[in-house]
Amino acid sequence: MTGPAADGGALPHPATGQRFVSPVPPGTGWPEDPADPATPVATDAASVVDLSSTADLTQACARMSVCRACARLVQWREEVARDKRRAYAAQPYWGRPIAGWGAPKPRILIVGLAPAAHGGNRTGRVFTGDRSGDWLFASLHRVGLATQPISSHAGDGQRLVDTRVVAAVRCAPPDNKPTITERDTCQPWLHREIGLVANSVRCVVCLGSYGWAAALRAFRALGFDVPRPAPRFGHAVDAAVHRSDGVAVTLLGCYHPSQQNTFTGKLTEAMLDAVLLRAREDAAIDRL
Repeated sequence: MTGPAADGGALPHPATGQRFVSPVPPGTGWPEDPADPATPVATDAASVVDLSSTADLTQACARMSVCRACARLVQWREEVARDKRRAYAAQPYWGRPIAGWGAPKPRILIVGLAPAAHGGNRTGRVFTGDRSGDWLFASLHRVGLATQPISSHAGDGQRLVDTRVVAAVRCAPPDNKPTITERDTCQPWLHREIGLVANSVRCVVCLGSYGWAAALRAFRALGFDVPRPAPRFGHAVDAAVHRSDGVAVTLLGCYHPSQQNTFTGKLTEAMLDAVLLRAREDAAIDRL
């Protein structure tokens, strides 16, 4: 990080021009902010369980967006928001956990790892503002699941079609590596969000082995019939989990659109498009 340390001054939001301090306090007008000053804050693993278990989807998104249960992650995300990267030194940083985003009754669910320090942690929207997000949203647009090819910032007018994107861990972790304890502390937010939308979901796209494992854990915890031994992750690999009423949900593996994978050609645009096209077909979503 090379940007100047915060001096308490507010900076203009790239989409709206409204000025914010970094990190952004809840309920101060940031586009798509799900929380307000009265939103209850989880401060440890037990309170994450308590606050997630009683929440509807709107409440869950609000509560996870102000969570402070993992001290290391809170320190890191807020340090990044204050110090900034030089390229974004004139912008405010969200600097809070990232809620799931997209359709409230999705037919496709996309599960990733965690927000990037200068992507979602900066913009306030999952997979938005970094190269991985550029790849994902461009592909979603090509296959008819997003209304715009670019997702640059919360408030930019982007919309997903019958699709929702979530992350297994809701705070940007140092080196993109949450600890097992941090993963497990955050897990109730993911399980609650998936549980609240599961009745409409027909296909889950799992980005990377981390997203694949997180999705399997979530569906097992929610009482779905999940194969044992657990299906192994691979690109374009599929598996089925079943609701208690027998309805099948397809899990599709996809290499994560990280810079390492896209720069080396391990994941190409055609490969990503093919997985998302399969998801759209399995979920029976018509094109825009």
